[in-house]
Amino acid sequence: MNKYILLTDSCADLSQEQYKELDIEMIPLTFLLEGKSYENRPDESSMKFSEVYGKLRDGANIQTSAINVEQFRNAYLPYLQKGLDILYIGFSSALSGTYSAGCIAAQDLAEEFPERKILTVDSLGAALGQGLMLYLTAKKRLAGASIEEAAAYIEELKLQLCHWFTVDDLFFLKRGGRLSGATALIGSALGIKPVLHVDNEGHLVKVSTVRGRKNSLKALAEKMAATAIDPANQTIFIGHGDCREDAELLAQMIKDSCGYKDIHIGYVGPVIGAHSGPGTIALFFIGSGR
Repeated sequence: MNKYILLTDSCADLSQEQYKELDIEMIPLTFLLEGKSYENRPDESSMKFSEVYGKLRDGANIQTSAINVEQFRNAYLPYLQKGLDILYIGFSSALSGTYSAGCIAAQDLAEEFPERKILTVDSLGAALGQGLMLYLTAKKRLAGASIEEAAAYIEELKLQLCHWFTVDDLFFLKRGGRLSGATALIGSALGIKPVLHVDNEGHLVKVSTVRGRKNSLKALAEKMAATAIDPANQTIFIGHGDCREDAELLAQMIKDSCGYKDIHIGYVGPVIGAHSGPGTIALFFIGSGR
């Protein structure tokens, strides 16, 4: 019997339909906009994602909050009380305190429920990269993997799950401390676009720069063509910051260069989008290394 709960936080950016189809439970992070708190929910019941990005384009400052230990305890408890084990795969510990809070709550509850298993895995990932990990783990569970086997699988795989990003507005990276004001100003004037990835420690790191939006998308496609393992048989994920047409253009570039088996295109959710900005494009696939 392989009945256990697969749990994540909303930074995985899966769609509501995927959560249901894959039988994955989710705890929402929150964001503060114009003095009001909203939950980052995939059904967009708190606020439409397009509306959030519209606010960002208008200059709104959105603050984001990690999930705290008490929220994790409240999320874990009902499953433990029902006699279910839990595998939590969380947002990169290098980008948020959410995963750490999930671990503390798991340790506390392990003492109260010694007969239950609460396993935690740091995805060292973000957005639909974290989502792709959940997708692949859910498929393993469906194929009969035990909770220990599923946790070991994603631990082994995660440093091959490539995260490549580009952004359209450098000032969002400047606001997050990843670029200086002068670099953002000059880069914007020259149409410079950064190419970034999530490294083996889970940090978002700038790798290179190109001139022009189309070239930045081409750079992502080239990274996949160069490093993907058997791309024609992969499911790949693409996230976008309210710019689906650009995501579809990237998908076509990938199809032309190396192909794929299946693809999912979805939003970069409000919590991550608040820091990366409108126009973010992110590509996720399995490669020889991050």
